[in-house]
This record gives sequence, C-alpha cells and structure tokens, in this order.
Amino acid sequence: MERGLYTDDHEQYRSVVQEFIAREVTPHLERWDEQQRTGREVWLAAGKQGIIGLTTPEEFGGPGLDDWRYRNVVYEELMKAGAASLASSFSLQDDILIPYVCAMGSDEQKQRWLPGMAAGELIMAVAMTEPGTGSDLKGVRTHAEKVPGGWRLNGSKTFISSGQQADLVCVVTKTDPDGGTDAFSLLVVEAGMAGFERGRNLKKVGLWAQDTSELSFTDVFVPDENLLGAEGRGFRQLMQHLPLERLAIAAGAVAASSAALDWTVTYVKERLAFGQPLAGFQNTQFALADMAAEIEAARSLLDRCILAYNNGTLTTVDASTVKLFATEVQGRVVDKCVQLHGGYGYMLEYPIARAYLDARVQRIYGGTNEIQRQIIGRSLTGVR
Repeated sequence: MERGLYTDDHEQYRSVVQEFIAREVTPHLERWDEQQRTGREVWLAAGKQGIIGLTTPEEFGGPGLDDWRYRNVVYEELMKAGAASLASSFSLQDDILIPYVCAMGSDEQKQRWLPGMAAGELIMAVAMTEPGTGSDLKGVRTHAEKVPGGWRLNGSKTFISSGQQADLVCVVTKTDPDGGTDAFSLLVVEAGMAGFERGRNLKKVGLWAQDTSELSFTDVFVPDENLLGAEGRGFRQLMQHLPLERLAIAAGAVAASSAALDWTVTYVKERLAFGQPLAGFQNTQFALADMAAEIEAARSLLDRCILAYNNGTLTTVDASTVKLFATEVQGRVVDKCVQLHGGYGYMLEYPIARAYLDARVQRIYGGTNEIQRQIIGRSLTGVR
C-alpha cells in the first residue's frame, strides 16, 4: 500500500540515518546492553550527524526543523537495527526535553542549554515519577522551599531514564503545598550541585542500554535562573507537552512492530519443519496476515497524527488514541512473532527476543494505557 507520508528529502535523510546507525550504533549494541548504558560518544556523533536536536532553532545550534516526519525516520531505522534503548533515550531528549526548553525556557536558558543538547554534549533527564506515585503527578511529594536567590529542593525520584548520564535533570516539584493544580514547578538541577545524588542504575526487563535511575535531592540549592517556565505552572506545562510524548511512543511502537514482522517473515521462509518452510503452513500465513493488517492500521493512524502534529491540530485525545492502539498492537505482534520463531524466539541472540522484552514498557510509560482509555472514554461520555 502506498504510504504517501514522505518526500524525497525525507528519504535522503533516511540514508544519512542508516549510515550513522551502521557506523555508530550496530557495532556497539551488545556492549551497551552489558554495561546498561550507551556511551557518551554516540550522543556526540548523533549531534554531529544531525540525528538529534532536529527541532532546536537555528539560533541555538540546531537545524530548526518543524517537520516531525524526520523524527519518525529516526525511529524506523533505529528499530530496524534493534536499537530500541537508544531510540528511547534520543526520544527523551528530542521529543520531551528540547521542546520543554524551547517552549518554556527564557532566552538565557535556551542559550545556556540548547546548543549543548542539540550537539549531544548535554544530556537532560526529566524526573517525574516517585516511589509512591507514577501516572498521578498530583501525588508528587518532592518539594522546594523559596530561599533568597533560589529554591531549597528535597525529595526522591525513581525510574528516571538517562538518570545516570544526565548533565541536567528537570525536576517536577511542589513549590506551594496548598496550591492544588498550581502547586508544581519545574526546577533544573545540574550535575555536581551539592545534595544531588544518583542512586542505583536500575535493572529492567527490557531497554537494557537505557540507564534508568533513582535520584535523591537533599537541601539542593537551585538558583532562580534554573526555574523552567512559570512558578506554579509546572503541572499545566507538562500536560501541554504530553501529546508529543505519546505520539513519539506510538511511533516507536509502529516501527518496532514493523521490524518484528520483517524479521519473522525472513525467519519463517528459511526455517524448515516437517520438510517444508514454516512459511508454507496455513497457520503461519494467517498469523502473518493478521499482524500485517494490524500494523497497517496502526501506521495509518500514526501517519494521520504525525501530519496533525505538523499542522498544529493534534489533540490530547488523538495522542491518547494512537498511543493506546499502537502499543497494544506492538504487544500482540511481538508475542506472535516470538511464537513463530519457536524456541529460537526465546533466545536473546535473536532480535525478536529483545524486542519482546523492550515492548512491555510501552503500555506503561507516557501515562499507562489505562489512563489513555480514561481520557478517550471521558471525551466520548463527557463524564469525569
């Protein structure tokens, strides 16, 4: 089926991404998994090659691209290479944190942080989740007290992606204990600030090469110039940027599903059982057909949402819908693909096994799929 999403410029960029992955990513995947983090060198190479920082304005060292199709090309190629951890890490920088700084940062903050982020010299993390709160951000207990010249920050965070390597951490914190929805602000903590400690590099089911950490803040002084956005507006600011985060998760899900299907088609053509290729069995063909149809449906929805984002019309409900559907499809597809691989699908030397592990978190982060169902359901019923 003719997709019609990309132009020749996008396909030329795809060649650049493929060359980057062959040189800077594929040879290091196994080592990154073993050390449970990527090397800093891949970030620097990505910045030099124009793989990250795509939306960073030109005056702050980026190409200033406002076309999210280029980001989707990066997703598709990284997933083909089995580099889901790197795709997730780059997405955190490009689809969450650079947009935060671009939208909420002062001119001084943009000048201070964006050039390094676009170049891969500065890695930024966002610290939302706490040991006692996940999707419900209103339960955040980390708090900051106003003091002369800044804030005194105390609290702890967990499940923080890029937490071990981050040079900057955007911390969601309460700045007004009685402020309700307006109780939260975003404070940017810098590596080396007194009282900022990194805990364990957490061992996860999947995405092994993306470092994920516990962080703690004990009387950390954060200067006024590191308040990102307006005081007390943190919760509302975060909500405004969730659609892009969910679009990015959906894009990763569709790209990963497509890669899993391609690997499986190749495998069943080569693998023999009872004297014939697995591809010759009706059960195999039916399973492949079902997966292809689901992926095509998810891709069509994703493409429509990408174009809506480009023209500024992507809604919260649209983003929740594509995130929900695409990640549920991903879960079903990788499970069927493992089954068609048989015992080899359970071996980590095969990319489908890693894809199976990496897929599970997609239905959890960015707001669990139960949260997405609630958002969609409320839009249909008007009942809150």
